[in-house]
This record gives sequence, structure tokens and C-alpha cells, in this order.
Amino acid sequence: MAPPRPEPGCPDPGLPQHGRLPPRLKVRAEFLRAAAHGRKAAVHGLVLQALAREDIAPLRVGYTVTKKVGNAVVRNRARRRLREAARLLLAGRPLPGLDLVLIGRDATCARPFPQLVDDLARALAKAGVTLPDPQ
Repeated sequence: MAPPRPEPGCPDPGLPQHGRLPPRLKVRAEFLRAAAHGRKAAVHGLVLQALAREDIAPLRVGYTVTKKVGNAVVRNRARRRLREAARLLLAGRPLPGLDLVLIGRDATCARPFPQLVDDLARALAKAGVTLPDPQ
């Protein structure tokens, strides 16, 4: 019997399915601080802004998609895909004192999900963020 096929838009069954979302950036000033002082890395599916803070608080991640990408449905889909990619890649990894902002692009929704996760990993490497082994 063939293995069950995932529903369209679901994460690749070959990717790990564990972990919780890291805490979120919520205040506009935190997004602006990351944009002004953080390192930027643009890849095909997203733009990453990484800011090293002066504390040892846990990693925080913010997600944003501009209206240029599409209507509210398209923007929310892009944000959900970015959130899930971050969960799969960052959950359980200690990255204290770091703020990340993930900015969705037009290609965020159209990109196959495993490639989007790979885009996030490449953007983190370009921004100088080394991922420790999961705990």
C-alpha cells in the first residue's frame, strides 16, 4: 500500500514535526530597531533581518508581509508559511539575545515549502546566525 499523501500546502512529511514557535516580536519599535541596526539577508523566498541584543533573553521572531504582496488572504498565507518554516528550523535551538524579522515576498507563497525552509536556513547563514544543535 502506498504511503498517505500530504494535503496540498502541508509541510513536507520528511521534515521534523516537533517544536514550538519562538516568542514573537509584537511592537513596531522592535521591528524598526531590527531594520535600522540588524544585519539583512535577502534570498528568493524571504528577507531576513537579524539583530543581536545586549541581553540573554530567548530568541524572538517577527513576521511581516507588505500589501504589495497581495490581499489579506495572500499576506496571511505567506505569514503562516514563514511561521511554520521558523518553527521547524528554530524550535528547540537556544539562540539567546537575538531578534529576527522575516519579511515575506511575492515568492513566499509560490515557493515549495522545503525550499522555503532552505531559504530561511541560507538567510540565517548569510546574516551570520549559526544554528546550534537542537536540545
